[in-house]
Amino acid sequence: MSAPDPTYLHALAEECADLVLRQFGHRLDWSPESLSTLDEVCGDLIADGPLAEEHLDLWWRLIGAYTGEVVIRAHGGEWVEHEKSAGVPAVSALGVTGFPFGLAARVLDGEPYKSLASFVRALPAVAERTQRD
Repeated sequence: MSAPDPTYLHALAEECADLVLRQFGHRLDWSPESLSTLDEVCGDLIADGPLAEEHLDLWWRLIGAYTGEVVIRAHGGEWVEHEKSAGVPAVSALGVTGFPFGLAARVLDGEPYKSLASFVRALPAVAERTQRD
């Protein structure tokens, strides 16, 4: 397994922000709060039912990359590889490994109570609990 390419992942995240602006008129500013906007966009994307495979793959890549970049910026993390997500990048921040692409898949699948914004907001509490245990 090769190490994640942060330059490529950042470019995907930028493409996500550009596409969301063009298609939905929402500006993503790389802040944790922008993930609430992206959660809304995900809801709009799947409002009429599941996405076709090619659209699902595109949005999964873009949303996973953007979510990971927000985590990295907000919590001083980095892209990593992890055996639980073979071939799909994970993020490491605050001593915790997160899986933004897995979360993106679950959000785009319409799984109840899944939120990109909650992921980045909860990370400090998860890290604190992990360090205590």
